[in-house]
Amino acid sequence: MTTRCLLHVCLVLLFSTEISSRLCTMLHFQQNKVNKESLELLEKVSGNFPSQCINERAAFKPTLDVQLSVSQKENAKLAIQEILQEIFNIFSKNLTPSAWDGTSIVTFQSGLYQQIQRLEACLRAQMEKELTNPESEDHQLTRLRVKKYFQGIDAFLKEKQYSLCAWEIIRVEIPRCFVLIDKLTRRLSN
Repeated sequence: MTTRCLLHVCLVLLFSTEISSRLCTMLHFQQNKVNKESLELLEKVSGNFPSQCINERAAFKPTLDVQLSVSQKENAKLAIQEILQEIFNIFSKNLTPSAWDGTSIVTFQSGLYQQIQRLEACLRAQMEKELTNPESEDHQLTRLRVKKYFQGIDAFLKEKQYSLCAWEIIRVEIPRCFVLIDKLTRRLSN
């Protein structure tokens, strides 16, 4: 009885790893779609950049220093997952301007969340398959660089007391993250 139960567990694990592996092969297609939808939603959330915010734009000095050593595909996947998670965190604080379209924000967050879940499953499957250490120096450095960048965004929002202009500046900045994600995604497909 125990042997039979153990066999069932092994088969489930085998098939779940295979399914996760197949999800990983489709990852770049899914990510391209999520990027496009996210950019459209960010544009739709508020529309044109408010003219009263132009002078404040100079106050934000982004330091997107995420020149990752992405020779490993897992590190590129990790970078993408971490960037999406940080974007999700920024837009999940319930501090976005009330003037923004709430439905678009929720749809934006939902798309990010779904892709984060896919990436986590893919990373788990890859690391199990290849016995990669999730706490490797490369992975820690990737996480640290991404977190540092988003801490700067968070600090800017706090400093500007989550004003409409601060959020608009960040809304215009976030597409740069999707450009980086697109570059990393292309590396995955090669």
